[in-house]
Amino acid sequence: MPRPRIDDANEKKSFKKLVLMRPDEKEAFEQCAALAGAPLSIWIRERLRLAAIHELEAAGRPIPFVKAIPLGGSDD
Repeated sequence: MPRPRIDDANEKKSFKKLVLMRPDEKEAFEQCAALAGAPLSIWIRERLRLAAIHELEAAGRPIPFVKAIPLGGSDD
């Protein structure tokens, strides 16, 4: 059976990216993920997101995966 078609223009396919690392780096990352109680892939993704937020904010650029939060208030 074919996959259902995604009609929402904002929904995009996820993709995988191969990350090369030394065995000692992988071991350290696995230990950190275990300490955080998260699978390695989730731990890596969270850390990459934090690094991207930090670097893009420092450069004064928008962060594509962070949605703006309306602050409300009135224009009275």
